[in-house]
Amino acid sequence: MDLHQLYVFTKVVEHKSFSKAAEDIFLSQSTVSSHIQALEKTLSIKLFDRVGRESILTPNGERLYQWARKLLLLKDQALLDLKQGMTDLRGMIRMAVSSVPGQFVIPKMVKQFRQNYPEVYFHIHQSSSKNVAEKVLNGSVDFGILGEKYEDDKLRYIPLLKEKLVLVTSNELEIPGPVNIQDILHYPFVMRSSNSGTNAIFERFLKKNKIAKDQLNIVSYIEDGQSLLQFVIQNVGISVLSEMVAREYFDKNMLKMYELSGFDNERYFYLVYNINKTQSLLSKLFIEEAVDLVK
Repeated sequence: MDLHQLYVFTKVVEHKSFSKAAEDIFLSQSTVSSHIQALEKTLSIKLFDRVGRESILTPNGERLYQWARKLLLLKDQALLDLKQGMTDLRGMIRMAVSSVPGQFVIPKMVKQFRQNYPEVYFHIHQSSSKNVAEKVLNGSVDFGILGEKYEDDKLRYIPLLKEKLVLVTSNELEIPGPVNIQDILHYPFVMRSSNSGTNAIFERFLKKNKIAKDQLNIVSYIEDGQSLLQFVIQNVGISVLSEMVAREYFDKNMLKMYELSGFDNERYFYLVYNINKTQSLLSKLFIEEAVDLVK
């Protein structure tokens, strides 16, 4: 068996598409098809059933995929063993991150990782937690880092860092403490987008307190956390967001920060990966070292 053909095969399986696999590994679709046909001819088995536009794995294809993952990992390990030092490792890691980890967690992790592997570079896509999980599921990234769990049998989560959410207001506003959720319902409120982990946690808190979201005086929904902060600083509205984000602005006396009574929902930032995706050796190393990289 040709290892490159096996690599192409795993990409077709993970993307469930010849064209998407071709785009991912910078080959033409016809070249990808030729590799799969050559592999089928070598093994005298059929790997895919073509049903409409979809390519569905045959039972033999399923078995080969499991072996291909092991063989490709063994190849990477062999190459690593033959190298004189870890610093010779080079290549790209693709990750998707939600907004808070993207600003406050990932830079430190990348810096730490590149101290050991200076030839590694990163392609980092920042979006909502939900979109991060979707990108990990569809295999377009190696792994993701996000602030909310989205359950799926294919996803595995590694807790990285614990933090909490806080209420923030402009310096022009004074809310007598302790602050209760009922006390803030009449204030203009700036809300994170529905796909964010922050929003999901806050909505669970509202539900726990039997408060419908439309009882809030919402003046704006905002995708970007930095824009949300500016709305708060300019006294457009109050909001709930990561203490990690708010702390920097609070320490500079740019806004006020409060704890909400009963809002003790600490959350984790997680690294999430797809158990069905064939990880490169670099991605595997990053996943294994992730917990230490945030310390």
